[in-house]
Amino acid sequence: MIIRFGTAFSVVRRLPAVPLPRRLRRPCWPCPVDRPWPLAALLVLGLCAAPARADPQTFDETLARAASEAPRLRASALGVDAARAAAPAAGRLPDPRLSVGLDGYPVNGPFAGQFDEDFTMLRIGVEQEVPSRARRRAERDIAEAAIGVAGAEESVARREVRVAAGLAWIDLFYAELRFAALDELLATLQPLWDAAPAGVVSGAYRPANALGPVQLKADLDDRRSSLAADIEKARAELARWTGDADPETVGPPPQDDLDLVALQSGIAQLPTVRAYGAAARRAEAEVDLARAGRRPDWSFQASYARRDERFGDLFSVGASVRLPIFPGRRQDPVIAARAADALRVSAEREDAERVLTASLRSALAEYVTAHDQWIRSRDVVLPSVLQRSDLETASYAAGRAGIVEVLEAFTAVANARLDALDREAAVKRQVVEITLTYGNDDR
Repeated sequence: MIIRFGTAFSVVRRLPAVPLPRRLRRPCWPCPVDRPWPLAALLVLGLCAAPARADPQTFDETLARAASEAPRLRASALGVDAARAAAPAAGRLPDPRLSVGLDGYPVNGPFAGQFDEDFTMLRIGVEQEVPSRARRRAERDIAEAAIGVAGAEESVARREVRVAAGLAWIDLFYAELRFAALDELLATLQPLWDAAPAGVVSGAYRPANALGPVQLKADLDDRRSSLAADIEKARAELARWTGDADPETVGPPPQDDLDLVALQSGIAQLPTVRAYGAAARRAEAEVDLARAGRRPDWSFQASYARRDERFGDLFSVGASVRLPIFPGRRQDPVIAARAADALRVSAEREDAERVLTASLRSALAEYVTAHDQWIRSRDVVLPSVLQRSDLETASYAAGRAGIVEVLEAFTAVANARLDALDREAAVKRQVVEITLTYGNDDR
């Protein structure tokens, strides 16, 4: 967006100016020239005074940098790795159990506390539990679903990081743009500050009118300080997502080209909705695991017993089975609970789609309103105040207007120009938020 200021201030530059009084420059501390410093100390001070600055980043470079440097995304990626690493162990047989024991040891009678050669023996055995096939299949399904959930959560985190980084880039870009516009305005208004004392001396207007430029300059300086703070806050927010200590923006902001049809039709493919789909698959797998509790689980044992040589050693085998004979009080309540959880996740997914659809429609309505306001501010309000400032300065030069009218005209120009930038920044923020939140481009 190009905003002209030259014609508005062409007459002001010809106003009489009074030279400013010479200022005394006395240092508040001993000058380094008075006491020579060692060369090493000067080099250290030079390095401290000029911190290294990161390379300027375009909008797309910022998104890519945030996607690779944000600690939150590294944490999400580690969550996916953890789920994948745990998957091969799901559905496997439990570890076998090794048992050792002493059988037939008398505790009363004439041989109490002694090893009886007829009955006492040392035993060692192995036991292996074998869960039902349905249980092991359900455990594998849960592990695979956990990978999907972790991947969906990573996608959601990536989307949120990209949105935050993009908005931070927009905030820094337009904060610097507003700051530069205000600096340009202050430089252009310098003849007005100089002309006020001269007008009082010459008797062109009353001494009280000379206070108007002072108040206007103070107001603009206050706004300049506020804009400087906005730059630092935006830079700190951008550094949070990109990892750059002192980030800078370069290049144009993203284009204002929303594809409304693609946005509205892509709700079901958004990471938030896909996350609910992964959660639904995990909930279904947990239902299957609960149903597997109705099927018996087996356990097999084998043992070897050592006893007196006169009787020989013993080898034993056996099996045990869990009997789900009371499903109404044990398995069925768990199955009902897991089925309710599955239905809850399905309902939450439908609610998430509705919320996203409503939020998109609301965001688009706000975008249309903000875009119209920006266009009116840029194409109607700003040209009108510029024309007014031209007319007021021309009248001032001809002696038909006072400095108060000129001040009002230039105040309107400053407000209109900064307001136009504010509205443009608001539109670009909405474009970035809508595109990165509801679009399907996860570059």
